[in-house]
Amino acid sequence: MRRVKIVATIGPVTNNAVALRHLLDAGMDVARLNGSHSDLSWHSEAIDLIRSAAPWVPILLDIPGRKIRTTQLAHEPTFGVGDAVTLTTSAGHDGSEKVPVNRSDLHEHLEAGDTVLADDGTLRFSVTEVVGNDIVCRAEVAGTLKSTKGINVPSAHLPSVSMTERDLEMIEFAVARGVDFVGVSFVDGAQMVEDVRNALGPDGPRVLSKVENLGAMNNLDEVIDASDAIMIDRGDLSVETNLESVALFQKRILKAARLHGKPVIVATEMLHSMIENPFPTKAEVSDITNAVLDGAAALMLSGETAIGRFPRETVELMRTVADAAAGSVQQGVIDDVRPLHVPQAMGEAVALLCDLLPITKIVAITISGYAARVVANSHPRQPILAVSNKATTARSLNLLFGTRGIHVDIPFSTSSTDHIAACLESLWRGGEFSDEDVVLVTSVGYPRSGNRMNLIQTHRIGDLRESLGWHA
Repeated sequence: MRRVKIVATIGPVTNNAVALRHLLDAGMDVARLNGSHSDLSWHSEAIDLIRSAAPWVPILLDIPGRKIRTTQLAHEPTFGVGDAVTLTTSAGHDGSEKVPVNRSDLHEHLEAGDTVLADDGTLRFSVTEVVGNDIVCRAEVAGTLKSTKGINVPSAHLPSVSMTERDLEMIEFAVARGVDFVGVSFVDGAQMVEDVRNALGPDGPRVLSKVENLGAMNNLDEVIDASDAIMIDRGDLSVETNLESVALFQKRILKAARLHGKPVIVATEMLHSMIENPFPTKAEVSDITNAVLDGAAALMLSGETAIGRFPRETVELMRTVADAAAGSVQQGVIDDVRPLHVPQAMGEAVALLCDLLPITKIVAITISGYAARVVANSHPRQPILAVSNKATTARSLNLLFGTRGIHVDIPFSTSSTDHIAACLESLWRGGEFSDEDVVLVTSVGYPRSGNRMNLIQTHRIGDLRESLGWHA
């Protein structure tokens, strides 16, 4: 079973059955769709394709949020150092004379001397003047400003917006199409997460918060606590804070998320060179390894699999490196983190028992996914079978470190533990166990509000089969 998961962004070069099958064979675990690109019709077709080819694969839909971007351009301007480039908040421009951006009030918050960064900070401009809706800039580096590229203005204090009209439209779409996670950009506090969760509804997708600005770093614990999962967007984080602190922030976020038992995706330029080249740099390989050693549950590919020349090779390379790093991750290698609550302590107890006993597999029986998340957070060496009677929960658990989500059509009792034996029998009949397997089972018995993960059992499957009379 794969331990560290790979999130691959589906884009123009991979939105077809053959390419998608290649990504799956190469080691993709989660499919990501970037809501900042393409229309809802394109995303709907992509969801159909993913569900048809791999119904067990979770889908993450990133919604644009308040991220500022260039719009779709008919002409993408190329410029040299010192050239004038005009951004505008006025409609009706195609990039040939002025480059429109998607935030209508941006011109109101900039003035001469401000710095504007674009495309994850690879392009840099100085504002020379603001005339009406036009922001006239001087290019500090040569390059090309392309369609739908991110714009960052670290020196400006822009009013916070939880959700735009586009976000609300995409949230409604995400609920209707049954995606598993919604990625929220530029989260700066728990209230923003709750606003999105309320818009998604009680049975909607899980909320994945992207940590990519100083607001999120300043309110890190509350953001993590309010979210179901975290993504470290190192591109925006580097330009919204400072480049030299990104690696330190990454370690801080991963450690904080472990305290809260939440999975983390590390993203941005992990194999950026492989967009154009068939081989990575040694620095990129080291980056993947260190992210795994620091406790990442998943690693993400963006342009590498969306528009790159070598999407399959990129996933294969990441899978090889991540698996090698995960093989060296043992309990205690990651910085010591003390449990906050009883369930987290139970997760540590599970990991300790799995170290001391000849456990071959862990079974987490869960409705919400909480037990599986807590166990996965401890990074045990054994594979985790996360069993739920809720199909959406089972699929979403495939994001977790070393975990495979399995759906069972079994009622979970609140007045007995009979469903635990029924789940184990279902796994046995599905070929998940042999008689020699020694499994550790964790679940909740006789649940009440706040009473989670209070039961641990160990069984040799052959003995259990004979005791309960399972027959093929």
